[in-house]
Amino acid sequence: MAAPLWRDLVKYSNEGKYGEFAKNFSSALALAMDQVAAGHQFANSELARNLSEDFDPLGIIRRGEHVTVLYRQRSTRKPGEWLGRLVLGYENGAIRIFGASIF
Repeated sequence: MAAPLWRDLVKYSNEGKYGEFAKNFSSALALAMDQVAAGHQFANSELARNLSEDFDPLGIIRRGEHVTVLYRQRSTRKPGEWLGRLVLGYENGAIRIFGASIF
């Protein structure tokens, strides 16, 4: 369930398509994300625009009604590995993204 959502985030981040990137966000996350700031991130972050489609799930933890999935994420341009975090939960009967980040 989580892998296709993470794959979409990687794809649309690489393409700089914020609307598609945010399509599965919860309403609270969508409201919290400033489209101007997100657009700036896509335009100015070498990592955000060059994520490898090669990622590995590292683990899952549950906290209340949300599940956090951790990924090993790589870049197509920068050497090394990053930690990806995807927080999922239900909103109006559908699985939505309540948080996503790369450290």
